Amino acid sequence: MRCLFFFLALLYFIPNYAQKRCDYDVEVNDSIGTLKTTKEFLMYERKFGNNESYVFFSLSNDNGTPVLNFQLVHKNSDFIKAYCIDAKTKLYLQLENGKIVTLLHPNIENCGSFMRNDERNVRILSANFLFMKNNYEDLKSSPVVSMRVKYTTETVDYIIKKEMQSELLNQFSRPQYYFIDYLHCVEN
Repeated sequence: MRCLFFFLALLYFIPNYAQKRCDYDVEVNDSIGTLKTTKEFLMYERKFGNNESYVFFSLSNDNGTPVLNFQLVHKNSDFIKAYCIDAKTKLYLQLENGKIVTLLHPNIENCGSFMRNDERNVRILSANFLFMKNNYEDLKSSPVVSMRVKYTTETVDYIIKKEMQSELLNQFSRPQYYFIDYLHCVEN
């Protein structure tokens, strides 16, 4: 009897451990269509002196199309250079298994927004990237170890940590497993 109980408990907890619960910031279903967007997730954090950089991801399902929402935030008391994106912009994710997943940006030019907050400069760039069908499944099985964004004028690499204790959010996370944990939230 104990073996049966243990086996049933194991079958219940293994799928729950493999994928996180889906928490949505947006859930709209109306005559125009459907939109679901997960909560933002801090993928990258870098603080050095008064220079801070953050990359946030969220996932959306826009009328059946999965979309990666990308947000880059820079804070500094000095001048902050603008990163721009256009139709040639691509986001590359290198997986632990050696494969590289390419995401494409639609044909919208964007250089983000600039503001001054508490005597600091803040620059925010938001963009959406589309998944390609040929390597979508790889994201669900292998952790992401690095990310490369090909902006309009330059290419920037971001190392994705296996585990991160965020100074900004004061919370623990596992960014490398983001797609393994949450990609199922935007699938049909």
